[in-house]
Amino acid sequence: MNTAVEINASLGAGADSPTHAVVHAAVVGATGYAGCELLTILARHPAASVTCLMSSGRAGKKAFAIEDSHPKLRGHFSVLCEPLDVDRLINSGSNVVFLATPHETSHQIVPQLLENGLRVVDLSGAFRLKDSAAYTQWYGFDHTAAEALAEAVYGIPEFDAPAIAKARLVSNPGCYPTSVLLALAPLLKAGWVDVAAGIIADSKSGATGAGRKPSDKLHFPEVNENLRAYGIFHHRHLPEMLQELEVSRKDFIFTPHLLPITRGILTTIYARLSPQHGIGDVEALFKEFYAGAPMVRIYPAGTMPEILGVANTQFADIGFALDESTGRLILVSTIDNLGKGAAGQAVQNMNVMYGFPQQTGLL
Repeated sequence: MNTAVEINASLGAGADSPTHAVVHAAVVGATGYAGCELLTILARHPAASVTCLMSSGRAGKKAFAIEDSHPKLRGHFSVLCEPLDVDRLINSGSNVVFLATPHETSHQIVPQLLENGLRVVDLSGAFRLKDSAAYTQWYGFDHTAAEALAEAVYGIPEFDAPAIAKARLVSNPGCYPTSVLLALAPLLKAGWVDVAAGIIADSKSGATGAGRKPSDKLHFPEVNENLRAYGIFHHRHLPEMLQELEVSRKDFIFTPHLLPITRGILTTIYARLSPQHGIGDVEALFKEFYAGAPMVRIYPAGTMPEILGVANTQFADIGFALDESTGRLILVSTIDNLGKGAAGQAVQNMNVMYGFPQQTGLL
């Protein structure tokens, strides 16, 4: 299906969709890297129309053409990008709002958007953790939007599409957690991992994962021809992974690294497989778990994905190998941090929310 008429005909009973074929979308944070990727996808989406563009960091400035920020989007959008104004956003005629905003901004405005009947896909971390007290430690602000937090649905469509379909607020997962969860969760859900033996997740990301705001650590000479570990033991994506994997901190180690590339994540996970299972079982489990998941590609046992295979796409690729003599299992997961790790997954969530095929606009 790739036309608006076909997509509209596919809407199932109970899907909360407009009475017409087009979803009207607002993008707040349109000037960032994730915002640019969102707009790139929405520009080709056959069932989406962008009705509002806003930037949360340009208070007091005039509206401007989005190509002034992203030249690649020239000619795609006639609507101007405005400074964030919640009242104008609420009255923009939008059905769904994508928030590619700082965590504190999402935390502040999401309750107002929900109160006014808008659905939200939030790309920030403001509603990912279910324990409100954790935000002080991991995100540096006190979480006070209790009702919104309670109803937020964690948005990995391959895991919980029925809940996403009904949600008013979808919390888009972090890029690192997406790469880890897609590879590790099927095995943990099946009970095939010796968790007490320890699990190590080693992730490496391109520089766009840190956002567009300049900093000394992201200056070109600091990133180019370099590889740096950071956030050791205290990266804010760690509690998100522990929460969704349902493992304790003593059994799981996560270390992120910054690669000297623009986009892409490669995660290598080390675990011990339960002795009653072999590599054939693992391959069969993954293929069954992701049967019908159009954005996840499973590699044959012993073949590993690479960043080049997913860069500038919306796919997640997963490979694995097993040392039969020790039971040590290695999982390799690759995604584009701006694609399946951010904007691609956000649009995939929108597709589920409105009853469209998950891959609509993504292939």
